[in-house]
Amino acid sequence: MLGLRRRRHTGAATAMRQSGLAGLRLPQTAGLLSCRVLDPVNQPLAHAELTVSDANGRKVVSGETDPYGTFVAAVPAGGYRLAVSHEGFTPYRGEADVAEGGHTTLGDLPLAPVELPQLPPPGDWEIDPAHTTIAFVARHIGMARVHGRFNNYSGALRIGQRMEDSAMHVIIDAASIDTNIKMRDDHLRSADFLDVERHPTLEFFSDSFAHRGGNRWAISGALSIHGVSRTVTLDTQYLGTGVGMEGEIRAACRAVTELHREDFTLNWQHMLARGIAVVGSSIQIELDIQVTGKS
Repeated sequence: MLGLRRRRHTGAATAMRQSGLAGLRLPQTAGLLSCRVLDPVNQPLAHAELTVSDANGRKVVSGETDPYGTFVAAVPAGGYRLAVSHEGFTPYRGEADVAEGGHTTLGDLPLAPVELPQLPPPGDWEIDPAHTTIAFVARHIGMARVHGRFNNYSGALRIGQRMEDSAMHVIIDAASIDTNIKMRDDHLRSADFLDVERHPTLEFFSDSFAHRGGNRWAISGALSIHGVSRTVTLDTQYLGTGVGMEGEIRAACRAVTELHREDFTLNWQHMLARGIAVVGSSIQIELDIQVTGKS
């Protein structure tokens, strides 16, 4: 949706009082730009993402709407492009001129629902390892990030007549952990971490598929690592279905979750000077998954 340039100007001082920003001083060369983002039934849409760019496409400011769907920003006087997006809705794009000491509002911006991808048909599916990535990111010595992955895994997915009745089981070979440094990988396989001799696999059994709106789903279940099971939830973005090179039906999704090592008794730790941990507690899990229908 491409919005027309809209000019509704009021005094900046009045606008700042109305928006609760009366305690802030507006620079002489700046003005205010605001809008309110609504859903298709004209209810305020919180956490919509906004980006304000100049005439050359350079980002000037970005942020999210508040719980009342409102966005207010102080920007240098000039012409701007505004992009508004939210999961499950068609993006809005518009333009606005901001004058020194003035307040330009785009008013209410209703977002239309986006057409959702078709859900995969019911039946049995299996993970395609050649088109799937199970990766993780961990903090290292308080500043760097270590990226790794598991190279060997398998999994099955049963799609129910209702998507909410679906189930998934994934088995990961713990020894296949790979951070591209052999010494580090050997340490991660040792009893200090995964202890692959005693616990050769990581497993996930889902027990819930819940629709979060749009193409977002929450897949919850039991994750077993190091002999310990904990309930985790995968924040999943469904990407749709397609046909592969050999005519097979495929479906794809992306998913993320965050784990804490201590929850799975992965308690090894070494501290550097000033109390900095060599390995951080939180681990971000990132999955790109493709499944194919079983013949």
